[in-house]
Amino acid sequence: MSFVRSWLLAAAATVVLQSIPLSAASAHCYAGSRFFPATLASDDPCVADELSLPTFTTIRTPATDTDPGMRVTTYSFDYAKSITPDFGLGVGRGYVVQKPDGMPAARGWDNVAVSAKYHLFTDAPHEFVFSLGLDADIGGTGSKRIGAESFSTITPQLYFGKGFGDLPAELNYLRPFAVTGVIGYGIPTRASTLNVDDNGDLSIDRNPHTLNTGFSIQYSLPYLQSNVRDTGFGAVFNHLIPLVEFDFQTPLDRGQRGQTTGTINPGFIWAEKNFQIGVEAIIPANGRSGRNTGVIAQLHFYLDDIFPNTIGKPIFGGRP
Repeated sequence: MSFVRSWLLAAAATVVLQSIPLSAASAHCYAGSRFFPATLASDDPCVADELSLPTFTTIRTPATDTDPGMRVTTYSFDYAKSITPDFGLGVGRGYVVQKPDGMPAARGWDNVAVSAKYHLFTDAPHEFVFSLGLDADIGGTGSKRIGAESFSTITPQLYFGKGFGDLPAELNYLRPFAVTGVIGYGIPTRASTLNVDDNGDLSIDRNPHTLNTGFSIQYSLPYLQSNVRDTGFGAVFNHLIPLVEFDFQTPLDRGQRGQTTGTINPGFIWAEKNFQIGVEAIIPANGRSGRNTGVIAQLHFYLDDIFPNTIGKPIFGGRP
């Protein structure tokens, strides 16, 4: 499967979905006048019916003493379904292509990921949202060829979003800023993993608990246009949200304490009523994270706006 082919299929799906009549009510992630888009590197703080298809990621990993450099490309999907207006479940998976230098490519599915999220609180005047969640990467459901873990990892998480529309009038041009964030504690179900290489040699990998932190800084041009002043930028820019995402993983024990890895992802989201398109660079945050810049791109559908009376509505209860 190629990147071009994936996005041609996604574009065709977008055309079809755009032709479906929509309800007047919006089910996007809102706190008052603030719209929080679905970010690419971490989840947004709201419960909703959404589909990311596809998310395309590609980056080159450097060679090490034991492994050659390789191009790693992933095609993935994520689906979230609201059970009640405040509680939702999700599932996601990625198809990984690893192309080592001078060697045949390895292909296979990564482990299945499932999630649950509960929306606790929204303060509309202060544009604040807070939720709790639980993610699980289910070990043994992916392909060994691409290094899918044989053990599971359970991650309780906190989600938040905060817009700055409550700043005073003299700071008008700061009001379109917003931040979102996710803080998680990764708990592996196995303390260590025994590996056997092609020569029959044994090695042990220790699996630490991890602190996972992801957050975004956004500047919403739609918010600027609607709530601060008429910019005159035109229709294209009035849908644009420039942002920078930060995504870090910090081991906490088992001989790896403090060995943080992560990325810094500058890019943009172009948001319509029923879908959005996002593109970001993937820049290693330190030498331990790599040396090469990658790309992540995503087509994301808001099913609760596309199908508000069927698959896009909560199973129990309606949206407020």
